[in-house]
Amino acid sequence: MVDAVDEVLNRIEQQKVEQVLPDDIKALPLLQMAYRGQVKLTPQQARCAIEALPYETPKLSATQHVHYDGSFAAQLEKAIERSHQPLPLPPPGPVIEHDPDELKKPFARFDRRFG
Repeated sequence: MVDAVDEVLNRIEQQKVEQVLPDDIKALPLLQMAYRGQVKLTPQQARCAIEALPYETPKLSATQHVHYDGSFAAQLEKAIERSHQPLPLPPPGPVIEHDPDELKKPFARFDRRFG
């Protein structure tokens, strides 16, 4: 009887022993092991793995296919030449003429606290 009780207590203690996670495991394999039932994570470990996931394995959100004529070196030289030129400024907008007396008055104040 005492042996059976000791055996049950030993099994309970073995289940309580926390699994030590390897240092070199990344978030994605850890979460995959968790949902397959291979490892039991604490809520804090699961949250940390979920939060670290975008930083360890970034998602690809955009791709671009570029068709160019000539070699890559020629295209690179053209891009370098364009980068040394000043940026073209947009044309100035229309000029609004104001009456000088209008500018002498105090400016209208829009205050949300009193309106």
